Amino acid sequence: MANTPRRPPHRDTSFEAQVLAVVRRIPSGRVATYGDVAELAGRPRAWRAVGTIMRTCRAPTVPCHRVIAAGGRLGGYSDPLRKRQLLQAEGVVVGHRTIREFNRLRWRG
Repeated sequence: MANTPRRPPHRDTSFEAQVLAVVRRIPSGRVATYGDVAELAGRPRAWRAVGTIMRTCRAPTVPCHRVIAAGGRLGGYSDPLRKRQLLQAEGVVVGHRTIREFNRLRWRG
């Protein structure tokens, strides 16, 4: 094939890709709500979709445990005990059901 023009690499601009990019930016020791992530990904009312993406994400480079429910509640996770352990390992104090000092630890991009 002589001089076939190269196409630029495909860039995934789907909502899921945007969500994963936002979640990768959440610093260690900080948390964001599903709604915060949805807003930063460009769809502020899609917090349930963010939850679904987090539940099905298996990429080790995505800190899904840092995404929590509104008001600082832990929210769903495939393994709630593991979510608690990962957050605690980052210095986040987790009470019975909520993140302590949620307002101070909340990351909004």
